[in-house]
Amino acid sequence: MPAAVRAQSAEPGTAAPEPVTRELQQALAAATERFQALDAAGVLGHVSEQYRNGPFSKAALREHLLAMFTLYDSVRARIRVDEIRLVDGAAWVYSTGEISGRLRGIGMWTSALTWDREPDVARRESGGWRLIGPGP
Repeated sequence: MPAAVRAQSAEPGTAAPEPVTRELQQALAAATERFQALDAAGVLGHVSEQYRNGPFSKAALREHLLAMFTLYDSVRARIRVDEIRLVDGAAWVYSTGEISGRLRGIGMWTSALTWDREPDVARRESGGWRLIGPGP
């Protein structure tokens, strides 16, 4: 591959050091645990007040979680961290995963969301890592 093409396709920032990677994986595990416990407030504790995903704010995310927890009597999140890059003080966490739920009253498991190597951005806030939104 020519150097010019490699430079254009290079990942942004620098690879996260092991301690940062470990902190982010622990934060993700804690948020996943709260999600699977159907604890919206616990999940949102891992989300920044500055969270934005297009027109959606943290308040809108709360409404989406509550709707999911009404629709499903049990939820599961399977997330694999593919890579973490540090860019301008933020962590770009590339992950692959699936969120599924068991439909309340029916008992059937359905996939609600899947993604492949999608970036989300987190920043340190109040002594921990908080999600601020999707990556570019």
